[in-house]
Amino acid sequence: MKTRVETVAIIGLGLIGGSLAKALKDNGFCREVIGYGHREPSLRRGLELGVIDSFTLDLDAALSAADIVVICTPTLVAAEILVDILARTEALEQPPVITDGASVKGNLERAARSACKEFPPYLVLGHPIAGSERSGVEAARSDLYVNHRVILTPVAENSSEALALVSDMWAAAGATVVQMTVARHDAVLAATSHLPHVLAYALVDALAESDESDEIFRCAAGGFRDFTRIASSDPVMWRDIAIANKAALLQAIDQFNEHLQQLRRAVVEEDAAGMHETFTRAKQARDEFAAILAEREQAKTS
Repeated sequence: MKTRVETVAIIGLGLIGGSLAKALKDNGFCREVIGYGHREPSLRRGLELGVIDSFTLDLDAALSAADIVVICTPTLVAAEILVDILARTEALEQPPVITDGASVKGNLERAARSACKEFPPYLVLGHPIAGSERSGVEAARSDLYVNHRVILTPVAENSSEALALVSDMWAAAGATVVQMTVARHDAVLAATSHLPHVLAYALVDALAESDESDEIFRCAAGGFRDFTRIASSDPVMWRDIAIANKAALLQAIDQFNEHLQQLRRAVVEEDAAGMHETFTRAKQARDEFAAILAEREQAKTS
């Protein structure tokens, strides 16, 4: 593809940032990808693996060199870094376009509005709906975003040019770009991602605390494995997500608990019809979701 910009700076070179860097390098979206972070060994490893073209430990150097800056750090850290970046770029005559890959958008929007007199038109918040229980730059792969969605949450103050550039960047990585409001994004992700992770962690922790945990885990089979796979995800990342998206996550937990209590009553009362209705409705919804996933996987290979 035609080179869109000269330089993209990736702040935080883990799975999300590393995979984006590889994708942009592979498809020629930019001429150079710079890595920035506090951990030189990780940055050097990214350079050795060919994930980035160069790295710096100087944030000002990264900002001055970049056309686009992508914050790919854990959610709570992302808010802190964003405030620091905005303080450094507000005075620049031509600040870079800034975006992110964090899982929660509300805390970042609030941080930006608190840090600046006016919301920066060049700040476009976003979230790629892709990932893995693996982490670190070694896990980075250039096809991570292919046929996955990236949700951008533009606000009224955003410039059309900045929004178009961020959209083009994610499209170049193979993603399908959609837009939502900040509040809608956080509610949807709380229900479909954050709540499932909390449930998986809670189930595994509850069973691990049991006196019969050794026997339980020895007897566990495919269903337990599949349901709890995401409990192997990074605890720090998910702790931060739970804190950052507290309001939406609590609402999702409460709604789920209402359904769980209804199902509990059906079990207590041996309400076979009620249980069958719930299980059938859930199966139909899950089968429809599986069909969507199958279409997505087929699109990857076509």
